[in-house]
Amino acid sequence: MRVLIAEHDYPLYTQLLGQIAPDLEVMSTGDSAELSRMAADCPVWLGQPDLLATLLRQGHTPQWLQSTWAGITPLLAEGLPREYRLTRAVGIFGQVMAEFVLTYMLGHEREVLARLVSQVERKWDNRLGQSLAGRKALIVGAGDIGQSVAQFLLPFGVELYGIASAPRTQAPFVEVGALTDLDRLVGEVDYVINLLPNTPETHDLFDVKLFAKFKPTGVFINVGRGVAVVDADLVEALKEGHLAGAVIDVCRQEPLPQRHPFWTAWGLLLTGHSSAPTSPAAMVRLFVDNVRAFQAGEALRGEVDFSRGY
Repeated sequence: MRVLIAEHDYPLYTQLLGQIAPDLEVMSTGDSAELSRMAADCPVWLGQPDLLATLLRQGHTPQWLQSTWAGITPLLAEGLPREYRLTRAVGIFGQVMAEFVLTYMLGHEREVLARLVSQVERKWDNRLGQSLAGRKALIVGAGDIGQSVAQFLLPFGVELYGIASAPRTQAPFVEVGALTDLDRLVGEVDYVINLLPNTPETHDLFDVKLFAKFKPTGVFINVGRGVAVVDADLVEALKEGHLAGAVIDVCRQEPLPQRHPFWTAWGLLLTGHSSAPTSPAAMVRLFVDNVRAFQAGEALRGEVDFSRGY
């Protein structure tokens, strides 16, 4: 089977695939024109959606495309073909995302940033830190990654709530509600963690009305998509004290423009879309598992329903 790799880190992916699946014929290059020529002869593509979307625009279409990102937004752009099978990266981001979320939840409880300010000001800071035990967290997007984040939070004594496309009973969550339950649940928890994908239903979800329902001591962590947040409403909500703080990893425009209000917003920490980088080794293992399933005519992990957008 001939496989095209379209990745900034294509030499590493080529090397890893050669080690794990030497039977595959791997084609890749750093030259865009050459990549386009290769795409015409490759039924299977592996790579990052922004680069692969360019190949689709040029008129090439694979039988199956494996994204190295969890998000596949560039491939859903209007006018692009959808007559192929698409799988997104699943099962490889849970731990790194959980580590990111835990870093900033623990940092908030232990007031790490405030202590750093005290040190800069040479003030002895002996305030007592708080614990995550007994805190309530709402994971908005209780899918593959959200469930994994929940499992990592559980040993810290965090009480877990979730939002999914439909209500369901699922451990370790006390409750998993639908989007219609969001208004109620944000006012009952200490942390709201957004992990939702980019779909028409998730745009501008976190707006002035929703932020007004947060607990004044609540913290918002956005590791889903920037389009879920009305930026000006979040800045105003922080200023008015509707919530205690926000950790923003994803933005509508990246890199964030120099004049954007997030740079100077009170209580807001920017983390530059660093929450869950793709591990090439883990990605290649997932891809090879899917290759074997593809060859055997079996179900593929992470297959996208184009009508739902994920």
